[in-house]
Amino acid sequence: MSLLDRLRAEIEADGPINVAQYMHRCLHDPRDGYYATRPAIGDGGDFITAPVISQMFGELLGLWAVETWTRLGKPSPFRLVEMGPGDGTLMSDLLRAVRLAPDFVAAADLWMIETSAPLAALQKAKLEGAVLTPTWGASIADIPAGAPVILIANELLDCLPARQFVHAGGGWVERLVGVGPDGALAFGLAPTKDGSTPPPDSPILEVSDAQEALGQALGALIAREGGAALLIDYGRGEPEFGDTLQALKGHEKVDPLAFPGESDLTVYADFPVVRDAARKAGAAATDAIPQGLFLGMLGIQHRADSLKAARPDRAEVIDRQLARLVAPDQMGELFKAACIHAPDLVPPGFEAPAA
Repeated sequence: MSLLDRLRAEIEADGPINVAQYMHRCLHDPRDGYYATRPAIGDGGDFITAPVISQMFGELLGLWAVETWTRLGKPSPFRLVEMGPGDGTLMSDLLRAVRLAPDFVAAADLWMIETSAPLAALQKAKLEGAVLTPTWGASIADIPAGAPVILIANELLDCLPARQFVHAGGGWVERLVGVGPDGALAFGLAPTKDGSTPPPDSPILEVSDAQEALGQALGALIAREGGAALLIDYGRGEPEFGDTLQALKGHEKVDPLAFPGESDLTVYADFPVVRDAARKAGAAATDAIPQGLFLGMLGIQHRADSLKAARPDRAEVIDRQLARLVAPDQMGELFKAACIHAPDLVPPGFEAPAA
């Protein structure tokens, strides 16, 4: 029985489920969940991420990690952590870059936080023979205490489930996933107290307890151990309304209810909620800035020029990759970077601009 069939049977027996519950089942169901069974990254998969677009992305984050370590006073040991490491490309490129800092490599204890067995297998294959050998864990709770942490998470927040609400009847009514008259999954609303119906153009409010919980956990980790956590994702830099639930299958947007377990489901990262949760837990946290600005601060143009000088035959490809990462109409504005950090640290790339 497919996940669609099981969801339909469970909803018909027990009633509709909320959007966060639906996302969690689609992504993490042990038998048929997308990440549990069939994640597909890259040109031949369902979606593509910045590390796959260009080696420059992971290399620059490697330099960011080295500079962060330097600003922390070069602690030894320290935990170098990636959460949601995808197919291992980012860490592979990062480790190639940090070989230029042998003291950093000698001090690093590498951890990969991954819940997907298929992705962990890809990571192990990608990192075989790398300058550092990782330890894998299922959550940041697995990271040993007693050393500062330098953590990177690229496109992790958008995979964390969110609930959705619509304003009606003087209050907020939750959007649910049920079964329509034709037997297909369909969106509906929980009943309002007064039986009213929301206007067709009612704004949707998304609330992700999972994103807030991660912000709190990272804030507590950094407050306790010291260090910094870099988060890069697409989403909101300021609070706003909107339905951002989407499904990708074969690089095309599809109906989020059409292929449960067979497509990647995401929502916008809610950077303000994550930031505020981290601060409440005792860490400092930056506001989110555009990815293009962040990578520019790290010197991506200089790196692109160096690559083109070494490989003039690939100059046009490198320019396209650069534009994909930083151009405002591509990933440069929609994708953002934020940092949760120790209060006495100024994280690289987030320095206040000169007056």
